[in-house]
Amino acid sequence: MSDKIDYLLEDIETITPSPEFVAASPVPTDLDERAKADRLGFWAEQARDLHWHTPFTQVLDWSDAPIAKWFDDGELNASYNCLDRHVLAGNGDRVAIHWEGEPGDTRTITYAELLGEVKRAANLYESLGVTAGDVVAIYMPMLPETIVAILAAARIGAVHSVIFGGFSADSIRQRVEDANAKLVVTTDGSFRRGKVLPLKDTVDAALDGGGASVEHVLVVQRAKNDVSITEGRDLWWHDEIAQVSDEHVAKAFPAEQPLFILYTSGTTGKPKGLLHTTGGYLTQASFTHRTLFDLQPETDVYWCTADVGWVTGHSYLVYGPLANGATQLMYEGAHDFPDLGRWFELIQKYGVTILYTAPTAIRSYMKTGRKIPEAYDLTSIRLLGSVGEPINPEAWEWYREVIGGNRVPVVDTWWQTETGAVMISAIPSQTSLKPGAAQKPVPGIVVSVVDEQGNRVDPGEMGLLTITEPWPAMARGIYGDRERYVETYWSQFPGRYFAGDGAGVDKDGDLWLLGRVDDVMNVSGHRLSTMEIESSLVDHPFVAEAAVVGATDETTGQAVVAFVVLKQSQADKIAATDPVSDLRSHVAKDIGSFARPREVHIVDELPKTRSGKIMRRLLRDVADGKAVGDTTTLTDSAVMSAISSGMAQGSADD
Repeated sequence: MSDKIDYLLEDIETITPSPEFVAASPVPTDLDERAKADRLGFWAEQARDLHWHTPFTQVLDWSDAPIAKWFDDGELNASYNCLDRHVLAGNGDRVAIHWEGEPGDTRTITYAELLGEVKRAANLYESLGVTAGDVVAIYMPMLPETIVAILAAARIGAVHSVIFGGFSADSIRQRVEDANAKLVVTTDGSFRRGKVLPLKDTVDAALDGGGASVEHVLVVQRAKNDVSITEGRDLWWHDEIAQVSDEHVAKAFPAEQPLFILYTSGTTGKPKGLLHTTGGYLTQASFTHRTLFDLQPETDVYWCTADVGWVTGHSYLVYGPLANGATQLMYEGAHDFPDLGRWFELIQKYGVTILYTAPTAIRSYMKTGRKIPEAYDLTSIRLLGSVGEPINPEAWEWYREVIGGNRVPVVDTWWQTETGAVMISAIPSQTSLKPGAAQKPVPGIVVSVVDEQGNRVDPGEMGLLTITEPWPAMARGIYGDRERYVETYWSQFPGRYFAGDGAGVDKDGDLWLLGRVDDVMNVSGHRLSTMEIESSLVDHPFVAEAAVVGATDETTGQAVVAFVVLKQSQADKIAATDPVSDLRSHVAKDIGSFARPREVHIVDELPKTRSGKIMRRLLRDVADGKAVGDTTTLTDSAVMSAISSGMAQGSADD
């Protein structure tokens, strides 16, 4: 993997942080220097920002590599760090969560109130026989009770396994059985685009003939739809919670106490449950949250739009913000219900200052133009963040200009379920920003971009992103399958973690993420990144969003197939042209004739998970004429049906 990427050798215009932003920033200016001088000492310093019931004396034990132990002889409680310590410090009246339901109902919950609810839930769990080490499966939408259910498990040393609320019964059954879950927490239903999704019915179907380990199902009443209650197993949350005390002492657990299992999305075959433990994970999640978002907890209103069922929701909606005493917004519904102004209405209503969302969401707004966001007052925003997949420069610039008023930093973050917390990002008060670049490893993180032989690549070359030293938030393996963990992540470059992503390094040493290695195509001997072609397509004035995949081709080995969403605001101009021909020619002119897409398909939407990731695997299936795989993680599974039907019609027309 050593093809040159010419733009990485060019002078790229940077955006320096404003003097006002720098002056107001609480982030120390010497973090990187301290981390490079003493990496383990640096992480120990960050860990001591948490409350330890028993202080640690050992920072890292790497003797059982690649399973790390961080702060192993220390003891702490994740729930205590997210709640009790803030209340004891006199911040109990600070708002922890501004919650808004899709129908418009609202709740405002302080740290003291949230602590009381978590204490009750912890007592409820214990009354049902849940003890430290037991697994609690949580299949819920974006409700405050979801956070309560998570932190109550952490409080008693139980392991939570949050299952994304869009998964099917079969997917739930697989995850419940793999983790041997003792308790399931769910809701009667959830609201999504004005409809009620029957979550309890899905759980019932999952446990019918499976899930023998499950002793009880707790049901939160949300949508008030009719559900069946299995006597002796199913219990209403509101009935049970009213019967328990709001007094509960958080117990201290070892730093390596398992905290959660999270199954990676979009997998085929057996689910892959990544296990994370407490001390190291909480250290890195809280450090990166307050540092990379320049957090000022007394004044900021922070909003991470990710679903709690994904790792972004775990680290940057639950543990990071609450460990840092932040005030945050939590929204139940879809971004486009009842219309595309909903998110901007919420930013205006709650005075959101920090917005963390996915490039796919940004590009979906790009296709409608500026009119919708410009109808709202977004001046409260002082920082924008991006997560989920590499952000192309055009989307980065649109995000900053239209949502950020051309005045705020945009922080792109790279990390994975496996890494637990952000690994690569700019520090907004200290870094000159480059649109589209991931930029620098987080202080204390050591990465290297290498070729297939493990040799470091030169500036301008495409390579493989590896992590060369253990980090606190790293997964402690695949639950119940150490060999699979070693084979999947540590076998290609022994002693180093291979992230599965391609990357390039520019002449200034900044990192540019190029997406999954399996999203790199080999077309007539040319190695092409899907991101590079997608960025070229989005640079065309007609295009709001694009996804590119490699399809099997007898002549070239692989051929470029593009799926493109056009801007509604350009409809008149598009109607006067042949957009498919224009886009194919645009890519050929921009990159080279070898990169010209064999096919360009105009689609209304791209298939995405609720975490914002484009499911290119499904598009590859369609492009190769295969049956489309599992679509249960998609926000709207009808999107793939429409794309498949459109391609079939196009083939018939040909």
